[in-house]
Amino acid sequence: MKKIAIVTDSNSGITQEEAKKLGVFVLPMPFYVNGEEYLEGTTLTHKKFYELLENKADISTSQPSLYNLTTLWDTILEEYDELVHIPMSSALSSSCEVAMAAAQDYDGKVHVVDNLSISVTQKLSVLNALTMRDEGKSCADIKNYLEASKYDSTIYITLNTLYYLKKGGRLTPAAAALGTLLQIKPVLQIQGGKLDSFSKARTMKKAKSIMMDAVRKDAQTRFHATENFDNIIFHVVYSGSDEAAKEFQKEVLELYPQHTINIEPLSLSIACHIGPGALALTASKKYQG
Repeated sequence: MKKIAIVTDSNSGITQEEAKKLGVFVLPMPFYVNGEEYLEGTTLTHKKFYELLENKADISTSQPSLYNLTTLWDTILEEYDELVHIPMSSALSSSCEVAMAAAQDYDGKVHVVDNLSISVTQKLSVLNALTMRDEGKSCADIKNYLEASKYDSTIYITLNTLYYLKKGGRLTPAAAALGTLLQIKPVLQIQGGKLDSFSKARTMKKAKSIMMDAVRKDAQTRFHATENFDNIIFHVVYSGSDEAAKEFQKEVLELYPQHTINIEPLSLSIACHIGPGALALTASKKYQG
């Protein structure tokens, strides 16, 4: 049996320490802070990132260099026969396209997955890949399943501030000013990897209600949830402090008391564009084997 490695990037939210425990490999994503390059999870911690963000540092996302990507692959293939690489969604970054092009030089040993995942859904893809590998599935089997199930996750996010959307050019200054004045809480969605507007609310309480209703509807209609939602995995996700996330977790748990509602931080690539204080709710269909 071939020895298979599972590889992802830090957009998955998997830290270098967690990667070692799981037995996977994580490529750090680069960020530019006031023109200087940092690598997520190595030279840029989550704590430092939010300190810089709060201090209005000029932060922008980037993609791993081809050199860093192929160097990681080369090192892994010294010990493994093949690898499955699960990058962030191709709808949000060109890093997936670059990886696919680079994989052509590896004689079928590198299998790049484009399943439109990001943050917790990307992490779940990694965990599913590990499970499949341990079941004896091939790289092709893993890639085919992950890509066939790419629409089996949904994410809804509400923001604490419109400042970062305005800064990134996703809102006009006038719209951001009006939204701030009216204390509007936008609710965004990630379906198929793209970040789009979904709804808006006047209070965080209402925004959370909108997200819970939307996730429940998706689970029932798109993922064919069982009566007790046993085939669904829920996550509460946040940027910055986890205090509000813990309160939200309790509210979600009231709807699904038989579930474990996990809390995870949003990947920094998303947090960079929406800022601290954001809350998200996700639902994903479980891998059935």
